[in-house]
Amino acid sequence: MYLADSRRTDARGTQAAAAPDTRPGRRPAAVPATVLALGAVSLITDVSSEMVTAVLPLYVVAGLGLSPLGFGLLDGINNGVGALVRLAGGHLADRGGHRHKLVAGLGYGLSALCKPFLLLAHTLPVLSAVLAVDRTGKGLRTAPRDAMISLATEPAHRGRAFGVHRAMDTTGALLGPLAAFAVLRATVDGYDAVFAVSACVATLGVLILVLFVPRHLDAPTGAVRPSRTPAAQRPPQSLDAVRPPWTPDAVRPPRPPAPPRPPALRDAVGLLRRPELRRLTVCAALLGLTTVSDSFLYLLLQREGDLPAHLFPLLPLGTAAFFLLLAVPLGALADRVSRRRLFLAGHGVLLLGYGLVLSPWHGLPAVVAVLVLHGTFYAATDGVLAAATAAVVPARQQGAGQALVGTGQALARFVCSLAFGAAWSLWGGRTALAVTAAGLAVSAVVAAVVLRTGDETTQEVPA
Repeated sequence: MYLADSRRTDARGTQAAAAPDTRPGRRPAAVPATVLALGAVSLITDVSSEMVTAVLPLYVVAGLGLSPLGFGLLDGINNGVGALVRLAGGHLADRGGHRHKLVAGLGYGLSALCKPFLLLAHTLPVLSAVLAVDRTGKGLRTAPRDAMISLATEPAHRGRAFGVHRAMDTTGALLGPLAAFAVLRATVDGYDAVFAVSACVATLGVLILVLFVPRHLDAPTGAVRPSRTPAAQRPPQSLDAVRPPWTPDAVRPPRPPAPPRPPALRDAVGLLRRPELRRLTVCAALLGLTTVSDSFLYLLLQREGDLPAHLFPLLPLGTAAFFLLLAVPLGALADRVSRRRLFLAGHGVLLLGYGLVLSPWHGLPAVVAVLVLHGTFYAATDGVLAAATAAVVPARQQGAGQALVGTGQALARFVCSLAFGAAWSLWGGRTALAVTAAGLAVSAVVAAVVLRTGDETTQEVPA
């Protein structure tokens, strides 16, 4: 069975990656064990993060009395700061000789460390600083984590592997609001209790990463690097085998090639010279400019649907539930058809969701329908974009490639959060969403034109 950390021992006692199981009636596993371990880390970490995200809009708008523009600035920090360090995280992971786990661990640890400080954040500057540190950790870990998934998976199965990871991640997103809802109902000082429990859960996620995720991965199969066998365990060799006989220069075997130079920062930015990666980055950024933040969308749904405030933390559950349900099927579909077309189709589904919010149809059924479309949008875009990126980036620069596309998208969403918050303050929420929906329609058409030439392949790009 194809597992990222399966090993066998060769005749010299050296551990090597196990070959896929080819016995009759057996199919190689499309999802390596490394992906499952990373999925468990993301699941636990997302429980922690979504506990905070579920209560944050009401906490800052109703509790701290911020305006929509102030919340737009705060939400923009969530996206913008992480985007600024994402490229650095991907580059450091590649530069350090595939030290993706180390850089990802630093990111997870930084996010866990800042969670207790939310208990002291009762003003906008302090809250902004804490969230900036949290998003710095998220920015550091995202690209190395996605690079590990790419390196641990056969190219033909990357869509499914990312789908499984995102499904596990979304399970955490599903459980996080439920945990926040339960804590709010069971405690007197609910917000502080939510932040304290979130910090404890984040620490558990870091421990899972340290204990269960392999340290080094090699492309393209994601096998664990061969370990050195102690000298005492090596089979004895004859003196002739240790000291080869003299040979003339004409027949002397050539020297082994020097190890490749670690990628420099200019090499990471130079990836944009690849036409396929440049198209993906441009389209991800263009569509990100018209993708409304989840928090803003939930605030609109709560107001349009006249939902009680204590039900607000449950709104992300609808998105998470359908994301969880569809992430694996749509990821597998992307492997068989076109990842980029599915990515564009997902934004078309999001546009339908915006249309429902603006329509005269109100009430609980309308809210549920919007959440269904919102979850489908994420299932068709999140992991699918990462899989499409992995197919057009060399193995030794997977971290930087994932970071380039993710940074472009995150910076665009940062701009969208600021612009949407300002538009809401000036024109109202419905008008701001109508303008954004029109922009999304135009962006989707432009992106379809940009991506019309060719399609990604499932073959590994040469290093």
